[in-house]
Amino acid sequence: MSPSDSAFTDTLISREVRERIVIVGVTFPPGSTTATEAGLDELALLVDTAGADVAGRVVQRRAVPDPATYLGKGKAQELLELCLEVDADTVVFDDDLSPAQQRNLEKILGRTAIDRTAVILDIFAQNARTPEGRAQVELALLRYRLPRLRGRGHSLSQQAGGIGTRGPGETQLEVDRRRLVQRMTRLESDLRQLDRTRHVQRRGRQRGRQRTVSLVGYTNAGKSTLMNRLCESDVLVEDRLFSTLDPRTRRFALPGGETVLLTDTVGFVRKLPHQVVEAFRSTLEVVLESDLIVHVVDGSAPDLQGQIDAVHTVLAEIGADGMPELLVINKSDALGSGEDGPEGAGEEARRLMAAHPGSALISARTGRGIDELLVTVGDRLRVGDRAVELEIPWARGDVLAAVHREGEIVGEVVGETATRIQVVLDDAGKARFAEFLAS
Repeated sequence: MSPSDSAFTDTLISREVRERIVIVGVTFPPGSTTATEAGLDELALLVDTAGADVAGRVVQRRAVPDPATYLGKGKAQELLELCLEVDADTVVFDDDLSPAQQRNLEKILGRTAIDRTAVILDIFAQNARTPEGRAQVELALLRYRLPRLRGRGHSLSQQAGGIGTRGPGETQLEVDRRRLVQRMTRLESDLRQLDRTRHVQRRGRQRGRQRTVSLVGYTNAGKSTLMNRLCESDVLVEDRLFSTLDPRTRRFALPGGETVLLTDTVGFVRKLPHQVVEAFRSTLEVVLESDLIVHVVDGSAPDLQGQIDAVHTVLAEIGADGMPELLVINKSDALGSGEDGPEGAGEEARRLMAAHPGSALISARTGRGIDELLVTVGDRLRVGDRAVELEIPWARGDVLAAVHREGEIVGEVVGETATRIQVVLDDAGKARFAEFLAS
């Protein structure tokens, strides 16, 4: 076989491996068809990330969902004809399906019918790498699957023996349900233990008085790229959805020399499954203990405000909606003009910056605007702080190092027996170094 024939065969094999998917969206009042199409565009990206190809799409307008088939029987038959035409393996709905709707659709279509939640959970299962991440994803999957267990009748029931114990016994459905509940209980216990460990680590950082910043944002907005740029780290960066699930914390320095801890969190998405939010709650709670939330937005996305609203929805669900927030519009290099200021941004990005005074426009990939971002982060962290003067003896090098870590050094004069430092500190920092305050 020639090299060209071999390459052609490999291509055919790779195409055969990928599932063919038909995606379905339904518009309910007061929604618009445009919003439904935008949701299907994102669903198509999710399907591609999960390793399948979109072979067709169906859109319908309805007053209310059909309780039996979600679409209605007539539209379900039309969907069946499309599936046969494109030879689809699976049908994916952009909204959640009840277990009964899922079963009825599979009977009509003769193929698997799933919803957006199942696709997101599948992507999470592929990308989870750490033991904690895998446990969180498995717990979310089990919570999703528990109400969708299907019994297989009494043919697989367990027959008991002895007087008073004869009968159908425990059906296979009951066995499966009991095993899932037991596994969920074990995972919840393991995650509670991991959460206690993470809490102890956070307590240690709080005692060290280091400021903390959390990166949040829509998936694929560039949070990991920004972390690599700020911290000179090597966090995985891929141009795909949900490539980062496990939180990572790194140090970076502000222009005044103050060291800050930066945490990268899981990306959010519209209609993020409730099971995912609950399973990842212990991980997301790091946001609640941050001094500042840096909300990264993809400036090249078609619907910036929609993505911002989706992130705020999740933050409100974990109780972080009142936290100090800095909006950062990323990917300015993809906006078309190459200018450094807001004038070079797209029209929607400019409107967004006008609506959020103090926001920053950057490119994490090229480094444009990073210096200005660092200054802005420092200013936001030091709101309410004030400068004090400390006199630290030479013999107390440990105190001198702690001051450099905790505050911004404004001025420093080396004397014969001590060093006089002007430093910006918060109230806790001033109390910690009270004995070294200069008269």
